[in-house]
Amino acid sequence: TTLSVNSFMGIIMMVGIVVSNGVLLVDFANVLRERDGLDIVSAVVRAGRTRLRPILMTTIATIVGLVPMALGIGEGSETNLPLARAVIGGLTVSTFFTLFLVPALYSIADRWRRPQPKEDDQPEAAHAPA
Repeated sequence: TTLSVNSFMGIIMMVGIVVSNGVLLVDFANVLRERDGLDIVSAVVRAGRTRLRPILMTTIATIVGLVPMALGIGEGSETNLPLARAVIGGLTVSTFFTLFLVPALYSIADRWRRPQPKEDDQPEAAHAPA
């Protein structure tokens, strides 16, 4: 499929769905951390388990709905082929990124955001000879 206006429209549609799925996952992890007091790893794992079904249902419903358009059945349907194929291909790949890469990057970003204790912050007694 060539890049055209229709394929770019499909890419924009796909990015909107993917960003929405990622935001739902990260937001739910934040809610679990604040409400239940979970650590980052537990919150990410529980958010992934809880949000797995809605993310997969959104992806599968979109892909199944666009399959007839992607097959190009009917007269004049070849104009919509790039749109459907861009969305289907993008959602297929990006769903795995949403479920695995987003939680990993979220936990890494949280580690960077928290200030790390410096050696100067350690008590003097820890450096004294025994």
